[in-house]
Amino acid sequence: MRFQRFQAIIGVLFLHKMKKGIYMKENKTGTLMFALRVLQGVLLGVGAVLPGISGGVLCVAFGIYKPVMEVLSDPFGKFKTHLPLLVPILAGAAAGFLGVARILSFFLEAYPNQSVCLFVGLIAGMLPSLFREAGEKGKPKGCMTALLACFAGIVFLLASLEIFSVSIVPSKRWYLFCGFCMALSVIVPGMSFSTLLMPMGLYAPFVDGLGSLNLTILIPAGIGAVLTVVALAKFVDTMMKKHYALVFHGIIGIVIGATVMTVPFSGFAGSFAAAAVNTVCIAAGFAAALALDHFNSKISTQG
Repeated sequence: MRFQRFQAIIGVLFLHKMKKGIYMKENKTGTLMFALRVLQGVLLGVGAVLPGISGGVLCVAFGIYKPVMEVLSDPFGKFKTHLPLLVPILAGAAAGFLGVARILSFFLEAYPNQSVCLFVGLIAGMLPSLFREAGEKGKPKGCMTALLACFAGIVFLLASLEIFSVSIVPSKRWYLFCGFCMALSVIVPGMSFSTLLMPMGLYAPFVDGLGSLNLTILIPAGIGAVLTVVALAKFVDTMMKKHYALVFHGIIGIVIGATVMTVPFSGFAGSFAAAAVNTVCIAAGFAAALALDHFNSKISTQG
């Protein structure tokens, strides 16, 4: 009888120890997952600011695009469900977004041509991954037509602004537009808000305002972003589900067209040294984008 009691006590102690070990293991795993989500958020914030990198594409790569779109499409119904996932991501994204904005502002002011060339390289280096994403669900008829039509449309629009010397002076209304582009880069994979803002001369002042936490820029941009999400999140989600390949190829056309119009060709004509430096910057940006794509692929595979 005593032996049986002793066995029971040992059994209880063993179960308690095992439960404690499982709890500690789960707690450790939870902490690691929280840290990983924060890191993913930081990368999303960085990607949202860096030219050529789409926050939406990074969401897809990290496996969080679906919950993000569910929350944006139905914030009151889905936010509580995805709260544990989104809180660390949002915290990391804010830190990455504002931190990188300040650094970019400095380089855009001090080295404008070199910075733009670096960004052109980043955008060009992202194209292989964009084409891969676009063909993920097949390639129906009309994809190349959509690409060429969007390419021609954006080139015509930006060239018209340049030919007719339409100068865009940054203002609250244009910062609303910046917010629209910023939100679009999250809800539409492949769309980088810098792609549209750089040729229009809005990217540098917008990033400068973000880095310095200028409320006259942050408030209208925030309003524009919120309005865009409210108006377009459900529509974009539906279009991506029904016409994924066509929409994605159209996005690629916009990206290519806007990038061509962004290249500072005058910076190559000044001197051989300037042309060489700009070429190196493009190559460096291209290589960095390929490296980031490789990293995203590894994260996606592990997830």
